[in-house]
Amino acid sequence: MGFFAEVLGKIFGGSGFAYLPDDFRQVIMIVVACLLLYLGIGKGFEPLLMVPIAFGMLLANLPMTGLINEPVYDAATHSGTVGFMWVLYQGVQWAIYPSIIFMGIGAMTDFGPLLANPTSLLLGAAAQLGIFAAFLMALVLGFEPAQAAAIGVIGGADGPTAILTASKLATKLLPAIAIAAYSYMALIPMIQPPLMKAMTTKEMRQVKMSQLRQVSKTEKIIFPIAVTIFVILLIPDTAPLIGMLMLGNLFRECGVTDRLSDTAQNALINIVTIPLGLSVGFKAVYDSFLTWETIKIVILGLTAFMLSTAGGLLLGDLMYILTKGKVNPLIGSAGVSAVPMAARVSQNVGQKENPSNFLLMHAMGPNVAGVIGSACAAGFMIKVFGG
Repeated sequence: MGFFAEVLGKIFGGSGFAYLPDDFRQVIMIVVACLLLYLGIGKGFEPLLMVPIAFGMLLANLPMTGLINEPVYDAATHSGTVGFMWVLYQGVQWAIYPSIIFMGIGAMTDFGPLLANPTSLLLGAAAQLGIFAAFLMALVLGFEPAQAAAIGVIGGADGPTAILTASKLATKLLPAIAIAAYSYMALIPMIQPPLMKAMTTKEMRQVKMSQLRQVSKTEKIIFPIAVTIFVILLIPDTAPLIGMLMLGNLFRECGVTDRLSDTAQNALINIVTIPLGLSVGFKAVYDSFLTWETIKIVILGLTAFMLSTAGGLLLGDLMYILTKGKVNPLIGSAGVSAVPMAARVSQNVGQKENPSNFLLMHAMGPNVAGVIGSACAAGFMIKVFGG
């Protein structure tokens, strides 16, 4: 009996259960991970990323796993050990995953509406207001300039861009920034409509816009090449995001790389999403995540996102006035870069006011402009504060 009790004691002493009581925050993080899993699975909040992020968070806060151990090499035996998740995280650390995700986004995106209505670029630019406003607010709250820049990028409603910026400017804040960015992207259908109704009149929301012109195949092929040259020469730090975004779009439009386009849109982006989500979740360890800094980031992220939406709507209101009612200002809210969700929200709100209204293609112009705008804003922040 004594031997049996001794064996049980050793098993329990070496298990994770023996270490859980060390810090109650560890238990809280396990509960938070389970809550996020519920939101992703039960409520459908960005499940393709929310589920792996939440599960990575769960694994990171279970003790004694060794999954995040850094490499240890024994020269005498020519052998070593390394945590599995430490290896996967290098794709985030070196900005590999976000860039590949952008290639997939480019392959899935039609830039035709932007080319048909170039003024959409202005709406996409206006919707970056939240990035710079949140940056200033973060400075006021005591964050370092580089950290404030990374927090501000949440306002672009672009998860990969937020992750890349945080990986270069504020690695310590990466989990909070990533979770805030993807959470607010998932909540777009809840956050944006009240702002859209508050900042426009019923008459504005009922405006039917004229049909967009047909964009030629040649224009669609030249566009990604021209944007790559101009934007990267202007802001070289945008090369990983803009370069891969436009490469993916070129795959889509050139007509001779259908297999590559299909791979980028489906298999490749899905494969990369798994290690990206797990890596982000694995950085949400209780001792670094449950802090006042995280709470500030969540609040600043929401503020940034709302201000970005407001910036697009304000310019949309101005365009409505200048064109004497030919522009529906609702499309301005799509200037945030959550493609195509923000454009769909513009369509849904407009159609509730006028069932014969079809704003989706008009809203896609500002939407894809927002993708380019947020990548440019991130590149600017990295250039200025990346040291």
